[in-house]
Amino acid sequence: MAGRRPRLHPWLALGVVTALVVGACADSSVRPSGSPTDDARGGLDATSFPSAPPSSGPFVPMVYPVDGPAPCDEDAAADPSHGPYRGTIRRITAVDPLTVTFELCDSDAAFLAKVAAPSLAINDTAWLTARIDPAGGAPRLLTEVNGTGPFRLESWGDGANVTLRRFDGYWGDRARTGALVFVAEGDAGRRLAKLSEGSVDGVDLVAPADAASVVQNPDIVLDPREGLNIAYVGLNNRFAPFDSEAVRQALAIGIDRAAIVSDAFPPGAELATHFLPCAIADGCAGGAWPGLDPALARERLAQAGFPDGFSTSITYSDEPREYLPDPTAVATALQTQLHEYLGVDATLRVLPFDDLVAQADAGRIDGLYLLGARARVPDASLLLDQHFGPASSAQFGRRFDDIARALDQGRATGDPAKRTVAYQRANERIVRHVPMIPLAHVGTLAATRADVGGYTASATASDRFSLVTPGDRAQFVFMQAGRPGGLYCADEVDDAALRICAQLTESLYRLDLPEPTLSPALATACVPDADLVLWTCSLRPGVRFHDGTSLDANDVVLSYAVQWDAEHPLHRGREGSFSAFTDRFGGLLNPPPTP
Repeated sequence: MAGRRPRLHPWLALGVVTALVVGACADSSVRPSGSPTDDARGGLDATSFPSAPPSSGPFVPMVYPVDGPAPCDEDAAADPSHGPYRGTIRRITAVDPLTVTFELCDSDAAFLAKVAAPSLAINDTAWLTARIDPAGGAPRLLTEVNGTGPFRLESWGDGANVTLRRFDGYWGDRARTGALVFVAEGDAGRRLAKLSEGSVDGVDLVAPADAASVVQNPDIVLDPREGLNIAYVGLNNRFAPFDSEAVRQALAIGIDRAAIVSDAFPPGAELATHFLPCAIADGCAGGAWPGLDPALARERLAQAGFPDGFSTSITYSDEPREYLPDPTAVATALQTQLHEYLGVDATLRVLPFDDLVAQADAGRIDGLYLLGARARVPDASLLLDQHFGPASSAQFGRRFDDIARALDQGRATGDPAKRTVAYQRANERIVRHVPMIPLAHVGTLAATRADVGGYTASATASDRFSLVTPGDRAQFVFMQAGRPGGLYCADEVDDAALRICAQLTESLYRLDLPEPTLSPALATACVPDADLVLWTCSLRPGVRFHDGTSLDANDVVLSYAVQWDAEHPLHRGREGSFSAFTDRFGGLLNPPPTP
């Protein structure tokens, strides 16, 4: 939307009326009695509110889209100025002040896991309308936050020194520390030095090479952060010799994956027994990936017509990723093993990361390649569907119908037992067909001072700092590897931002401990119909935003609508991609036309 003049949107008139009727305006002159005012630093200066919400007149429910449900499965947009709608939400409706419904295009058993994210936090209607300028300019939401979380924003500090204060009007258990400070330092050695000297209480991303020395230090506690990702060897079955299942099966057992993980990945990386990590429910359902057997692998190659091996290439990017911290080391180890175990001669080919992804997704790489993925949503359906489902990219070549059918069955049922059976079947068929070869799940390391209690490093960057007790100190200082670009996390993907947002704002559900447990947050429950298409969410009564405004169903509708609709006048963030929303719910409503 940046640079485009927004058309008059049917929501605009309804939204302005509702903002006046439902919520207190962000202007201090019309705040409800007893609510705080903005301080000069962008925070809020009060922490307690009246026991009863302020009266604001009759509730005027929102529905989105206003002019009818979204057109699911559109082949072509009715309006040539837009592209076709590829999303999975049909309509969102505020039924009454504490009830909101989500009508989906198809069954979705992963709905709760999708909405449990800092990116899908609920904002106050009046706050959104007052802090996003439809005419352009950086939204004030980037550095001003009015959430419902256990902490409130006191100071933005240009992102390098973000200070939060305990919110004593929180609906749940009060935070155990009065203040929470996030500071940034890009160098892992300097982060660890700050922790060792006691000037910070916790750090993220301890360098793997420093792990051994940290373990020996009685003043520091190392906290592994489980890796919800996968690094894999990709191949395309449209190209010979990988069109032969026997060849693919030979590669699966002819590579010493454990040695590659041990030699070329950092400490803490786990050998992948399945495509998904076991931390995701049903990720490890079914039999594990077979072990090393070079003799049987050579026998299968000979049966396929390659007794002396063959020549191929290994394409990779030398740009480190979370799941491939040292891609060159992995590529070199794989090259050596292919030659020694199978007589396969592979040349190394380096591409920029974006080119590698583009060529892989387009199905144009005719050799082996190294890639990976991160599970943004801890549900088995998401990564498996994206890689092996009927709508997956062409990176692995021809899709396997039996894998897709099993994934359809897992996605379409909310019965845990049936989901387990479906994903067991999918995993076992992935092992049989070998569309790729899984290597490792790569975690990271956090650390705290030894007297810190209650800290658990979250694999999803949603650390629960409200549970932390920083020894006898009044505040907890956490040092991250980078500074957040902004705190309107609907349009942020970086962990540095999401971790802070998780303390300030809340979504309908949250990922709880032990991860990836799902727990109600702003909703007391979201219940589906028998087809998993209509989800009815009951909101928690009595929840207040940090400025004292009461949460209601319209806040949910608008918080989703401004992300969902590319033509919404408030569809503005730091960059405007809202990729967390599209990752979970497909394409945007009213998208720009496709080139």
